[in-house]
Amino acid sequence: MGRYTNLLLIVAAAAGTAAGVYLVRRYYCCQKKKTGGDASSKVVVSAKELIDRLREECSTSGEKLLQIAADMRAEMVSGLRSTQGSTLKMLPSYVDRLPDGSEKGVFYALDLGGTNFRVLRVPLLGKDGGIGKVDSDEASIGNDLMTGTTEALFDYIASRLAAFVAKEEEEFKPEEGKHRELGFTFSFPCDHTAINAGRLIMWTKGFNIPETEGRDVVQVLEEALERQKLDMKVTALVNDAVGTLAGARFVESDVMLGVILGTGSNACYEEIHDTSVRQTGPPPASGRMVINMEWGNFWSGHLPITEYDDLLDSKSANCGQQRYEKMISGMYVGEVVRLALLDISQKSHLFGDPVPPKLLQPNSLPTPKVAIIHEDTSPDLAKVGSVFAEELELPDTSLSQRQAVQEVCRIMGERGARLVAAGIVGVLQKLGRDGKAPANAQANAQANAQANAQANAQAKAPEREAEASAVDGDAAAAAAAAAAGAGEAAAEAALGHVPRTVVAVDGGMYEHYTPFREAIHETLKELLGEEVAGFVSMKLSKDGSGIGAALLAASHSAYKE
Repeated sequence: MGRYTNLLLIVAAAAGTAAGVYLVRRYYCCQKKKTGGDASSKVVVSAKELIDRLREECSTSGEKLLQIAADMRAEMVSGLRSTQGSTLKMLPSYVDRLPDGSEKGVFYALDLGGTNFRVLRVPLLGKDGGIGKVDSDEASIGNDLMTGTTEALFDYIASRLAAFVAKEEEEFKPEEGKHRELGFTFSFPCDHTAINAGRLIMWTKGFNIPETEGRDVVQVLEEALERQKLDMKVTALVNDAVGTLAGARFVESDVMLGVILGTGSNACYEEIHDTSVRQTGPPPASGRMVINMEWGNFWSGHLPITEYDDLLDSKSANCGQQRYEKMISGMYVGEVVRLALLDISQKSHLFGDPVPPKLLQPNSLPTPKVAIIHEDTSPDLAKVGSVFAEELELPDTSLSQRQAVQEVCRIMGERGARLVAAGIVGVLQKLGRDGKAPANAQANAQANAQANAQANAQAKAPEREAEASAVDGDAAAAAAAAAAGAGEAAAEAALGHVPRTVVAVDGGMYEHYTPFREAIHETLKELLGEEVAGFVSMKLSKDGSGIGAALLAASHSAYKE
């Protein structure tokens, strides 16, 4: 059976698609989990030599990053056309209208994006009133709930929501005959069938409850709310990126992308919804649709993968998946740094022999500590010493040891930031907002034609052809609406005018990890050029995913006039 498996994998790679190559690498990397692959060795070499080698393996030249950006754009086009042949899911969010400031009333948000979740109450005051005083509560989710049962997880979440509501004042209670309305930010891949319905495709970010996969998470949550006797309905199901986009668009019309850089990572944007975008329901009347990219699963053969990335992946709960996210997000950057330091320590005796016991423990160097190490500018790197004393129980490190550790953190941190910038540039290329709209319009058309050809060659071609041919009167009207605005960015660029683009960002990697944030900004300038980069700004949208969910609940309210 093994020979046939290998043959099939080779054929997949020969097909030339990113998804085919990705499947091959996923298969072989995951064998390390089975065979106990390890990065350790008893050979003693200098730490400097090993760090120099790591720096070379993690190198991200401008040329390489532009190749990654082009791959991102190509994967976007392919993913929009078909559910197969792309590492990007490009999921329709069913958000076809974003908040416009007219929303009014009290709405709630539940933001589940990782190891913590938040509950918010958001008063909306209508035109010119903006957003009132937001109240919130936060709770952590233990590993027992992350890997337990569906009912246990959602009952816990519902109980915290019920406790939050129970403490509120009389003024926030709904009118008689009305129920409270909730925007549910659920930051895991879902297959939406409506704005308030979506089946979980798979867990990420360390969650592993297989029985939930395939179920409608809105139904699961509302059943848990009923068990808590809480009269509340979900009117909008979104992920954190879509919520961030919605929250930022409420206050600034030039916001075109929503990006999450926290425990995990994702991105979304507003797409012109024409016949190149797959659909399962009626086309949006607006001619536009917010697309949830699920970019954490992006794969490109140009990504600077190291043996430490492969080792981390092989030992993860979702082996072979989310490889891009595992290079840029808070859940993984610290661990890949630890694996690199462990290997360097074992091979060079950087911290003596044997290696420090705490360095052998998975997740003993969390990403926030990596940020502290990277940011230390003191002459003696005192903060680096403090982190190692507290986290790894190494109280007496020398300056040379601290410098070595800081350099490893810098290499991995800057690599992640530059890869984020490349991803953003890829999205800007797709939108024609990178200052090269005419060239990218042609590239997008070529990529779309290739995606169409690949989709039609699949085994289930008749089913997909039916989707592609189902362009009835409604679809034609939507396409016409889309065409009216489709060339705006391209036309401006062709005339020498680059449209202003705001990228709304939420998450601790961007907010708190200063060198990471600055490296993203500098890399955007490098890839776009100073002039075009001046028209692209990144803005922190703190708590945007939660507030954005409440705004979308309002704009899709059952009681909206």
